[in-house]
Amino acid sequence: MPIQLIGFLGGYTHEVSITLEELGLPYDFSETTFKVLGTPEFLASNHPFARVPVLIDDGFKVYETEAITRYLVKKYQGKKNSTVLIPTDEKKAALVDQFISVGNSYYIPILSKLVDEELVVELKGLTKNPEIIKEALGEIDNTLTVYEKLLEGKEYLAGEFSLADILHVPFTQLAIMCGHDFWNDPKRPNVARWWKNISERPCCKKIGAEIGIPKV
Repeated sequence: MPIQLIGFLGGYTHEVSITLEELGLPYDFSETTFKVLGTPEFLASNHPFARVPVLIDDGFKVYETEAITRYLVKKYQGKKNSTVLIPTDEKKAALVDQFISVGNSYYIPILSKLVDEELVVELKGLTKNPEIIKEALGEIDNTLTVYEKLLEGKEYLAGEFSLADILHVPFTQLAIMCGHDFWNDPKRPNVARWWKNISERPCCKKIGAEIGIPKV
């Protein structure tokens, strides 16, 4: 039975989709909606806090993005292809963990704030707050200035392509979709090179082409 992935066409679900694609794993995708997330059936059988993604692998169910991607790497890395998302070398693996933590702490929250205000509030029938958008854009600019230094002399965050880079893809794609492209700015050549390397990978191109706005 193929792996089943439940989620949206974007956001955290795409982090799992890209991981599956990079590992060469076939899977079935089931798109859900905000309305379905709040039903007693979804809460009881999928995620107790009404969130996605959720992954089901041969009857085993796991939720929360980082738990899902790490499970996939631990179980399947090296089984279908030679792609390495978390190295076996302890020091190299520590660097991947380091940049996953950096992404989760300083990158994803501010991009999520922007995307929520640009896209999600309208889905919920609310009005955009331009002050929140302005604040988020300033925070993104400051964060990418730090990333420019982190990426000096490197193609990817931990040196080689890894799960840490995948973490950054979905909300970057959504921010660009909203019309805010900080990732091709000539004043940040290291960031631009990094994003070009990631976005031109076949798996990222494939999943990026499927990106969409969550359904109510």
